[in-house]
Amino acid sequence: MKFTFSWLKEHLDTDEPLEKIADKLTMIGLEVEHIDDKAKALAPFTIARVISAEQHPNADRLRVCMVDYGQIAKGDKPLQVVCGAPNARTGLISVFSPAGTYIPGKNITLSVGTIRGVESHGMLCSAAELELSEDHDGIIELPADAPVGKAYAEWAGLGDPVIEINLTPNRQDCTGVHGIARDLAAADMGKFKDPAPKQIKGEFPCPVQVKIEDEKLCPGFALRLVRGVKNGPSPEWLQKRLTSIGLRPINALVDITNFMTFDRARPLHVFDAKKVKGNLTVRRARNETVIALDGKTYALDDTVCVIADERGVESIAGIMGGEASGCDENTTDVLIESALWNEINIAQTGRKLGINSDARYRFERGVDPAFMVPGLEMATKLVMDLCGGTPSEIVVAGKSHGEDRIIEFPVTEVKRLAGIDVPLPEIRRILAHLGFMVAGAGPVVKVAVPSWRSDVHGKADIVEEIVRIVGVDSVPLTPFERGDAPRKSVLTQLQLRTRRAKRALAARGMTEAVTWSFVSKTQAELFGGGSAVLTLANPIASDLSDMRPSLIAGLVAAAQANADRGFADVALFEVGQIFKGDRPEDQFMAASGVRRAQASSKGIGRQWSGSFTVDALDAKADALAVLAAAGAPMQGLQVVSAAESKNFPAWLHPGRSGAIQIGPPNVLGYFGELHPRALEALKADGPLVAFEVILERIPDAKAKPTRAKPLLELSPFQPVSRDFAFIVDRSVKAGDIVRTAQAADKKLITNVTVFDVYEGKGIDEAKKSIAIAVTLQPREKTLTDQEIDAVASKIVADVTKKTGGVLRG
Repeated sequence: MKFTFSWLKEHLDTDEPLEKIADKLTMIGLEVEHIDDKAKALAPFTIARVISAEQHPNADRLRVCMVDYGQIAKGDKPLQVVCGAPNARTGLISVFSPAGTYIPGKNITLSVGTIRGVESHGMLCSAAELELSEDHDGIIELPADAPVGKAYAEWAGLGDPVIEINLTPNRQDCTGVHGIARDLAAADMGKFKDPAPKQIKGEFPCPVQVKIEDEKLCPGFALRLVRGVKNGPSPEWLQKRLTSIGLRPINALVDITNFMTFDRARPLHVFDAKKVKGNLTVRRARNETVIALDGKTYALDDTVCVIADERGVESIAGIMGGEASGCDENTTDVLIESALWNEINIAQTGRKLGINSDARYRFERGVDPAFMVPGLEMATKLVMDLCGGTPSEIVVAGKSHGEDRIIEFPVTEVKRLAGIDVPLPEIRRILAHLGFMVAGAGPVVKVAVPSWRSDVHGKADIVEEIVRIVGVDSVPLTPFERGDAPRKSVLTQLQLRTRRAKRALAARGMTEAVTWSFVSKTQAELFGGGSAVLTLANPIASDLSDMRPSLIAGLVAAAQANADRGFADVALFEVGQIFKGDRPEDQFMAASGVRRAQASSKGIGRQWSGSFTVDALDAKADALAVLAAAGAPMQGLQVVSAAESKNFPAWLHPGRSGAIQIGPPNVLGYFGELHPRALEALKADGPLVAFEVILERIPDAKAKPTRAKPLLELSPFQPVSRDFAFIVDRSVKAGDIVRTAQAADKKLITNVTVFDVYEGKGIDEAKKSIAIAVTLQPREKTLTDQEIDAVASKIVADVTKKTGGVLRG
């Protein structure tokens, strides 16, 4: 919402400075986003006269100008300026900026320079360089009587700052300057000006009647005809009001409706009465089309509310008028419409048609129902003042006011909810200034809610109104009560897992990324999604059409974007939501990551000790780190291949990937190298590995007994290590050998690791050699050779029985 300071003062009698007004707006909930003060920004620019303009000796398109910007009257010499504008000439009055001036349109600060061998001490400026318009074809031309040496901003009347506030959706009353002024007056920033609109007497019955077919879509509709108007350009004051907030003046009738929209938060529409055939009907569309005022053709179904005459649709109700009945310079009779519309239907229609109009912005938030007819009276007065004409009587269909709302409000509620003591007289004063009526002497009073505050429904809303005017800085700082017992965590298990997963991956040298929650249809199908229930009705882009079933697609795109810009070795992770369906139970929190090129967990990029290209084991280590940090029972995890896992994802290479599960039914995640077809579909270059872990699938850790941990027991005896190499079938897993060896003597064997896998010369093609190192740790005495050999024999026997392997000679 934009407005000028002078516009605000039309509704607020105040002497407060702009800075204080801006601070107070933010404090009462109307956050100021930006203040555009042209007078301040353009203070160094002055009005100047070109005394002479001679051809540049070394450039055909440049002129050497001698400029007087008021210093000659003080006895100084004119300044020499090199100018390339085609309209630079002797006697021209323009705008000058000396050296040291910041030029906003070019984002530069001028300095004395030499252009083609001629020294230049400033610049003659175009409107674009001052950010006043898009015109950059020539320098500004001012009237001959413009005072040389005077500040240009002051002379041009640019001393009216434009304030932009960020409105929350509930404050529909502050979509107009009038409502903003009311809030400031309640906060002691001045006196609110609120003259009631004068009733305009109708000179004849309105010949056009209105019928509402569904009052749920249109609770009320007011209409009036004004005959004999003369449409043309609106007066200067109105054009300045609109241009100051970025609106283009069109003609007086249209400008009046735009002014009412921003001044009183009351959108209206004007029809050229001679282009309307018969009476008007508010109804649902019947699979019709309409050419709107933006020149576009819109297809309308029966969910869209329209205003129609006997020929068809004339306006998309509450959003945009039709081109066929629009007003132009030939309009002599005008129908002024002021209506109430269903907020939800307006929002749905606007989204469906993709129209973002100022009227829609206000109607979908709700407008003041009691101002429907007064707003029409106010617009009629403006039309008569600016365009002349004779008004008819007003035709009203439906209701012209909303429902009354009375809230029983305990005065102590302010203390209970906000922690501040506000006496009843002060409560009365604040609420009265905001338009509420308070009856009763306490402890419970009755509060009548004004018609323009449709967002106020209960006691807490009343407290909020009081507190924001008193000031949120008045709410005392109250520490939490702390007892002897430790406070319970306020974070859920999933939130804790999310935090821990992020920390674990960051500690592994990966960088967090935040990607779109949407992917293209092709990418969604690649990762197991793409169903109709997850397709967006109104996507922000064609390649962001579906809710993501996986985080991998976005991370791969980010990794490739980095590679395209010279950063090939990237390791990215994201912890975010994925969507397998449209039900709440189909939404999961996933932790995913990708590593590309030489972004191995052993070291990213080229290292003095050598470079490491990423492989599936890097992704496996990342996935296990997430599971460990999230509290998964690591002893029960199983890592299985694609052939052993059901529903293995097609985006992973089947021979260079795996699944992590706890029992066959519960798959926690996947890891591995991306399939070449997946890389091609994602338009990415390899090598690239990825993992994805679903945090909700991690089983909760079992409650540990509260008994004290046993003392650390360190054996005084020397451990013994023995190596074994088994020749087994290629289908045998190293993990099976490790587990079998570990189980041979659980008391003595403390560690089993694989240190070699060999396939090749000297071994049958269907076989391979797997070598393991077994550590024996005695507790009671030093082991004898016979005891060591006995354990070794049992290991060999068990491995042979379990896997069919034989000890390699």
